[in-house]
Amino acid sequence: MNATPKGLDADYAELAASQPMDTQAMATETTLLNPRFYTTDFDEMDKIDVSSVRPEWDKLIAQMKSDPNKGHFKKNAEWDADWEGMDPALKREFIDFLVSSCTAEFSGCVLYKEMKRRGSNKDICELFSYMSRDEARHAGFINDALREAGVAVNLGFLTKAKKYTYFRPKFIYYATYLSEKIGYARYITIFRHLEAHPEQRFHPIFKWFREWCNDEFSHGEAFALLMRTDPKLTTSFANKLWIRFFLTAVYSTMYVRDHARPEFHKALGVDIEWYDQEVFRKTSTIARQVFPVEIDIDHPRWLPNLRRMRDAFGQMDTAKRRGGVGGWISHKLASAKAAATFVALYTIPVIKREPPKDVRLEPVY
Repeated sequence: MNATPKGLDADYAELAASQPMDTQAMATETTLLNPRFYTTDFDEMDKIDVSSVRPEWDKLIAQMKSDPNKGHFKKNAEWDADWEGMDPALKREFIDFLVSSCTAEFSGCVLYKEMKRRGSNKDICELFSYMSRDEARHAGFINDALREAGVAVNLGFLTKAKKYTYFRPKFIYYATYLSEKIGYARYITIFRHLEAHPEQRFHPIFKWFREWCNDEFSHGEAFALLMRTDPKLTTSFANKLWIRFFLTAVYSTMYVRDHARPEFHKALGVDIEWYDQEVFRKTSTIARQVFPVEIDIDHPRWLPNLRRMRDAFGQMDTAKRRGGVGGWISHKLASAKAAATFVALYTIPVIKREPPKDVRLEPVY
């Protein structure tokens, strides 16, 4: 589905900036590993009744309305970026990280803004108004960092050029809940590591990660509550299989994507495999609030198959660059290897959990 949502007007004007085509192409490209733009059945979303979670809902909305991070995303005296002195390989991978992060944040902004625009349900419209506000801030802040390097993404153009993927509302819940919670786990893990090792903080944007990731945490809480409004979303046999699918897809995508940035993680002073397992562990612990199944990331088939997935995507990339008939055949073979590896990951026995009665959590890492 390639239709661009309407109504993306002045709210995004301040985020738009022209830039060279290389990073614009990176942000616009749609692949299995790149952040996507989503659309959904907005009429179905508008019918959500939050009465069954009203006390927790009202508390979360009051927190979002208070806007605790209103003044956070502004540069101050601690902003001491040095793009000129950065190693070229690191700079390339760091820009890739920022473009991917900016695109993901702006994707959420576009989706949430459209939900608010299409709806008439006061509860749902208010929620997505606050979440689109936060995601616009995040995307704009990252884009400011990119602008300093002369490679800002034209976000206004992105809403028209990026392909939109249609997901049913329940798939939006599963995917976006995991995206927000894994975003929290990623940012807080980096923040805590650099808090202990400030000499490895090669760019000032990492100093802003703690409050930033708390926004991500709150957004995940909202989707946890939305899922609780319909028990079938997390209790039916079919939906448990879908939850398992999204857990496997999100975790394996993160693993492959992170291994494509070795210089970035080397500069941070973290082992990529340790970092990913730490993020998976945090995310899995948090997701017990609503998901009845958990991936066994200590299973003997887990890491070996993640490595096979990484190799398969590397072979697909090499085949794509090679081109021709030989490249096409190699790409198909590597794709088949990736699909078989995903099945091997998906069929790892899951850990069954009984979600708590009270769904709300507070960030503790």
